[in-house]
Amino acid sequence: MTSPESLTILWFRRDLRLSDHAALTAAAARGPVLPVFVLDPILESLGAAAKLRLLLSLRALSQDLEARGMRLVLRRGAAWPVLQELAAESGAEAIFWSRAYDPASVARDTEVKAAAKDAELQTESFTGALLFEPWTVETGQGGPYRVYTPFWKAVRHREVVPCLAIPKLTAPAHWPDSDDLEDWRLGADMRCGFEVVAGHVHAGEEAAQAKLRCFLETRADGYKAQRDFLGEAATSDLSDALTFGEISPAQMWHGGRRRMKEGAAGAEHFLKEVVWREFAWHLLWHYPDMDKQNWREDWAQFHWHENTSDPFFVAWCQGRTGIEVVDAAMRELYVTGKMHNRARMIVASYLTKHLRMHWRLGLAWFADCLVDWDPASNAMGWQWVAGCGPDAAPYFRIFNPDTQAEKFDGDKAYRRYWLDPQSEGEQAFRQAIPRTWLPVFETPVPAPIVALSTGRDAALKAYETFKSQ
Repeated sequence: MTSPESLTILWFRRDLRLSDHAALTAAAARGPVLPVFVLDPILESLGAAAKLRLLLSLRALSQDLEARGMRLVLRRGAAWPVLQELAAESGAEAIFWSRAYDPASVARDTEVKAAAKDAELQTESFTGALLFEPWTVETGQGGPYRVYTPFWKAVRHREVVPCLAIPKLTAPAHWPDSDDLEDWRLGADMRCGFEVVAGHVHAGEEAAQAKLRCFLETRADGYKAQRDFLGEAATSDLSDALTFGEISPAQMWHGGRRRMKEGAAGAEHFLKEVVWREFAWHLLWHYPDMDKQNWREDWAQFHWHENTSDPFFVAWCQGRTGIEVVDAAMRELYVTGKMHNRARMIVASYLTKHLRMHWRLGLAWFADCLVDWDPASNAMGWQWVAGCGPDAAPYFRIFNPDTQAEKFDGDKAYRRYWLDPQSEGEQAFRQAIPRTWLPVFETPVPAPIVALSTGRDAALKAYETFKSQ
């Protein structure tokens, strides 16, 4: 039996699973494990929907640990003081965790490692959130990739280590006190929308694995051909599980590779989407201001509107632009905490080009409303559509929402579900929105606040002015 002196704190963050968890496996190999989750200022800053999703994920992880005779110890506060206190209370000699790559988390983890060294506590971080560490993928010249296709070609044949099974876990001799998860009120910011959005979430590792199996066996073959159709159940629906680490990208990769070898027509494209996320994190690691500043520095001179009180921006947030597919997508977001990827591109293009609102406004709204908020993927996505980002679509390529709707919602089922007054989607939207919005929705949906041709012409004129400067 392992001695109590080898107790390891396993610091859970956005890796809320037990399988394919390198840090957990290494901790278990040393002896008893103290599973800990710290609600620190970084996590406190999450948007309302992301906090709700975190709550549901922590509930599921706690249940999974309890089924194995373990507990999840919850504490709130700055990471290092909390971890130091827990180490003193439990007698832990080491703190293990999975690496994070956003600038705030990197700074926090660097601080914890330095402080722990001074306190003579062992620390070790492990991979698990990405397939490839951002600093291990380089161009022939030795720098980071800036375009997706060469990045994909550089990594598609790389070996991805096999996934790890759930290790045998040994409990500490004594359990430190824990906060009550419900006292954290992680869902409070959702107010009346809590139950609505929560009803669309299937949290936890078991649910994530079931979704992956379903996708691989029933949807992978048609994924490439069907994934863009609005309202169709053609994707894996794993974005929120991946965001909170209920499933690892390696588990998705190996499953996709198996189906590709078996001849599933869409499996390789699924792998490309997994690597698209990798590319986003590769970029954020090398360009840590990507979620705050235009990636292309010369775009600092381009004029976007940035007033959150602007009636155009408010109408976009509320799904009342008068452009049916845009309004349907914005209501899907508010009810489910997600939005179809094709719809994300349509609404982002309409905001940044037809309305010429800054992409940062849209990014912030998504950060508050998405249960699958991912700082790298969303920053890259918004900048890609806006025309100022890496691997960007040219600014003058402007999505026509009506054309997109005709192509990907030809029978109007998606729009009817979210916009018809008696539809289930419209009723759920009215239940989820703030009470202060209700009077607005007693009036008819307006004509387009900016007609498509007018908005396109104004966007192109602004671009020509920008180029001439």
